[in-house]
Formats: sequence, structure tokens, C-alpha cells
Amino acid sequence: MKPFRENFNFSRPILGDVIALVAGVVYTLAFAPFNLSYAVFPALACLFFATLALSPKRAALRGYVFGLGQFGLGVSWVYVSVHDYGGGGLLGSLLIAGLFVGFWALFPALAVYLATQLPYKRSSRLLLCPLLWVLVDYLRGRIVLEGFPWLQIAYSQLDTPLAGYIPLVGGYGTGLLAALSAALLVGIASKPKSSLWMLASLAGLWIAGGWLRTQAWTQPIGEPIKTALIQGNVAQDKKWLPETRIGTILRYSQMTEAHWDSQVIVWPESAVPAYLSDVYDAFLLPLGQAAKAHRTDLIVSVPSYGNTEGEKYNSVITLGREAGMYRKVHLLPFGEYMPWQPVSGWILSHFNMRLSQFTPGRPDQPLLSAGGYRFSTSICYEDAFAENALRGLPEAAYLVNATNDAWFGDSIEPHQHLQMARMRALEAGRYLLRSTNTGATAIISPEGKVLSQAPLFTATTLTGTIEPMAGLTPFARLGGDAPIVLFMLALLLMILIEGNTQVIGACLGKARRCEGKP
Repeated sequence: MKPFRENFNFSRPILGDVIALVAGVVYTLAFAPFNLSYAVFPALACLFFATLALSPKRAALRGYVFGLGQFGLGVSWVYVSVHDYGGGGLLGSLLIAGLFVGFWALFPALAVYLATQLPYKRSSRLLLCPLLWVLVDYLRGRIVLEGFPWLQIAYSQLDTPLAGYIPLVGGYGTGLLAALSAALLVGIASKPKSSLWMLASLAGLWIAGGWLRTQAWTQPIGEPIKTALIQGNVAQDKKWLPETRIGTILRYSQMTEAHWDSQVIVWPESAVPAYLSDVYDAFLLPLGQAAKAHRTDLIVSVPSYGNTEGEKYNSVITLGREAGMYRKVHLLPFGEYMPWQPVSGWILSHFNMRLSQFTPGRPDQPLLSAGGYRFSTSICYEDAFAENALRGLPEAAYLVNATNDAWFGDSIEPHQHLQMARMRALEAGRYLLRSTNTGATAIISPEGKVLSQAPLFTATTLTGTIEPMAGLTPFARLGGDAPIVLFMLALLLMILIEGNTQVIGACLGKARRCEGKP
């Protein structure tokens, strides 16, 4: 049988680029709502295989084409947000969405460029590609523009045996194991005669992950809490209109009053289409008093003003037996604040787009309480980052996320966002109450499973029970992603030192041979 490389010559420019584009699309099919979890492995295997025969520049182009397929499908919802709800016209929305996709496609290109450019021993090749893929993903997901972690490989593995590693090493650690699985496939296909150890490694990795999925890292500490999550289904383009404001407030009030038998009631992000000071006395104060009379705690999301002019926060407050406020810390770039000023501001004003400008809250805010227990709060985009869920542990007995995915309409974004929320529950070992305006409202278990979910674009209340949890997962004990990423950087450094030693040794050997010639 011919080696894989002889059967499929990925070094041919046009064929290789077409395959890379298709592979990028296939990669994205592993994520929600498509949920073809195993598709990431042949997709990444195709990309990694291309690095074996291409020059650094050609590999970078191949990676960029892969990224265009990956993000072209994976973040197609940007067009919906800009055009339908941001006020952008057709051409302007297409341009902004295209620039967005083109920018993030640079990161797969960077990963494969480095994989072909950096010195390394041939035996380290199978580890170098996965390491660089995940480290560049970390750069994209946590550092550039304060992070855009969409389509991080581990999110696609929540329903596979690799999910067993998430409570131990989190999303980036599990992502390394997933990318390593793809690299092992490349090794097996490239060298079928010497692939026994690679097959054994791949099987052992997945068998161990399956066993780890059976382990419980946290435990219940009290009686179940009866909860109600309100999904008002208020269209984003109507939500802030003056003529619909009272109707929206009455809708949430009436849906709440029908569930006074619940111990905790959660409203979605910015459920109240007005600032806190404008509606507190007339609306929220009486509602809080009614909640207290029924021994119920309300978790309400409402924007609020700060103490200085122009200071505005995206906030969550608690009403009922205990009052408190949380102000969103990790704001959404281009949605809640404008990076790259003044260029970004000029672009948005040129296309007549309307976006908010919020102030970030302090990271050391005290935990809120509801249902007799403290909980960790996140607002919308914050549930894309592990540190936001871990910040309140171990004191937090459960997690609450208030989200407004109405900005993205009937696109794939709400499904992707729910998938990311599942990761946070699994990393923390806590139940997660996720209330959204139009979907996907859900109750998620400490194992990252969706226990119940409300249908999208329906005004409804999702009821259920959760258990307050105690204890820490190994990932939470580590303190999050930082130690895992530092380990990967150290591993990369070892590979580079080993590779440079080999290069220097080869040069010295060549020099000695030259000295011996007449």
C-alpha cells in the first residue's frame, strides 16, 4: 500500500488550497448546532499534513485558506448582528463581516507558519503542530482584543471521551489532547508500518478520557433549589423603543408572578429596557418586596449608571431576601466598548451603526446570593472565559449567566454560545442557570449536560431544580488556564532547544567535513 502522502499530494497548490478550504468548513461542523464532534480530527489532520511538505510562506497561505473556511461559516452570525440589529447596510455589513473573518483567519495561518519555520527534531513534529495550534488559539482567545475564543477545539468535544479531561486541564489542555489526536492520525497515515505506538497512544488517550468522565469532582451540599428562568422573547429591534418599554416590563413582571413558588427566578441580560435609577422606585422595588414576601429571590439584569458622568454598567442585581449588584467585568469588543479608536469609531459612524459604550466593573466584586447560597455571576460574553466562572469558587454553590443572544437572530451563534456555557459548568463542577432573552435558556449540570432547555424564540419560563455544590475540580484548584498554558510554553521551549541543538550539530558536522577536503 502506498503511503498517504503519495496518494494525496497536498503540496499541489490549487488542490491543496481547495482541500484546506473544505477542511476549514468541516472543522466548524464539529461545533453546535451541527455537532459532528469527530469532524475536527480529519480537518486538522489535513492541515497538519500540509506542513510536512510546504515552505513556511506556502503553509501560511494554506492555513489562511483553512481559516477562511473555519470562520467564514463559524462566525457567519456577525453579518446578522451588523445588518439586522446594528443598523449597517448590505454592502457595509458584508464588508465588516468579511474583515472580521479575514482577521481571525490569520491565526490558523500563524500556527502552521510557525510549525514549518521553527527548528525542531523530526521526532518532535507530531507534538509541535498541536502545541502551536493551541497556543495560537490561546493568543486569539485570551489576549488579542481581550480574547475571542469562538471555535476553540475543546468546545467540540463536550460529548466525546475527551470531555473527561476538561475538569482536570480545562479547555486549552483538552484542546491540546484533541489536536494531538489529529496529529497522531497524520503519523499513522504517513507511516503505516511504524504506527503501532501511535495507535496505542491514541487508544490510551481516549480510553483514559472515557474513564475520567465517570469521576465526580464536586458534591452536593444541601437541598435542591427550585428555579425559574424567564425567557421573554422580546425582539432586539423593538426592545428599546419607547412605545414597547412598558409592555416589556409588564411581560416580565407577569411571567415572574406566575412562579412565586420558585426559590430563585432569573431574568436574561438587560431584560429591563431602561436604566436602574429610572425604574427602581416604580417597578423593581415593589417587585422585590413581593419576592421577599414569597421567600423568593430575583436575579435581574438591568443597565445602571455609575457615580460619574458617562459611567454606565451592564449589571445584574438581586432582589428579595438579599440585595446586591454585579457589574460586568469582561466587556464585548465592538459591542460594549470600542477598541482601536479612533479607526473603529470612524468605521461604525460611517456605516451609521449604533453600539453601546459601557464601563467595565471591578474584578474583585463580592458574590451575590440567592436561594440561600452564593453564586458566581456572568453576563453574556463573560461565559466564554474560564476565569469568570472560577472567580467565585469554592464559595459559589452554582453559576448564573444572563445572556441576550437576540443580537444574532436565528443564526448558529446561540447554539455555539450555549456550547461554551456547558464548558464553564464542567470546568467548575457546578450547575449553571442560563437565562436568555430569545434563546437558548437552559439548566446545565456539573457534568456539562443540558438538563432542560427552552425552545428558541418563544416567550416561556423554564423551571427545574439544581443542587448547591461544594468542592473544586482539579482545574479550579490549578487556578484556571494559566498553569496549563505555561506548561505548554515550557514544552514548546524544550522542543525548540532540542531542534536548535540538532541544527547546530548538523552545521558543525558539515564544517568538519569541509575542513577535511583539499
